[in-house]
Amino acid sequence: MESIRTIRGPVSVLDRTDVDTDQIMPKQFLKRVERTGFGEFLFYDWAKEAGWDLPRNPILVTGENFGCGSSREHAPWGLEDYGFRAIIAPSFADIFYSNCTKIGLLPVVLPEEVVKAIMGHGQAEIDLPARVVRFDGEEFPFEIDDEIHHRLVNGLDDIGLTLQQEDAIQAYEADRERTGPNTLSLA
Repeated sequence: MESIRTIRGPVSVLDRTDVDTDQIMPKQFLKRVERTGFGEFLFYDWAKEAGWDLPRNPILVTGENFGCGSSREHAPWGLEDYGFRAIIAPSFADIFYSNCTKIGLLPVVLPEEVVKAIMGHGQAEIDLPARVVRFDGEEFPFEIDDEIHHRLVNGLDDIGLTLQQEDAIQAYEADRERTGPNTLSLA
């Protein structure tokens, strides 16, 4: 997973509330296990609507309760594969929020009036180490759990976190009592 420091650039606006994971990534596209290739199916049904336009910018700005519905991991996979690196919204569904952070897609919660202002401005900068969003000469702090912050800033997924404990794991394995055959060596 890539380390996240600063994400800046134009924003894509999806001014809709209660966008559920089936709207983000419809069920008929959940037939693969790889995390790539889902971007082309993002908002599949809405993309057929006249006037639909969702540019592939680094930041998606959207309405409250984004990612509600089922807990499918494919929704964040599709958003990331489409090109989004961060999502700004007034609120997220809990499981969706967690699924985003596990793959390095940064969800940022800001008050609705600030989200609307970013939508109108069209550009933003998210400074994860400082925990602020900047646009139009202003700075808005956001909260993020310290452990999630650590993982994202350092580019650590669950496996990366575990590997940080490699010395402790090896010490445990070397010292633990073994009853039965030794399955760790060929000798």
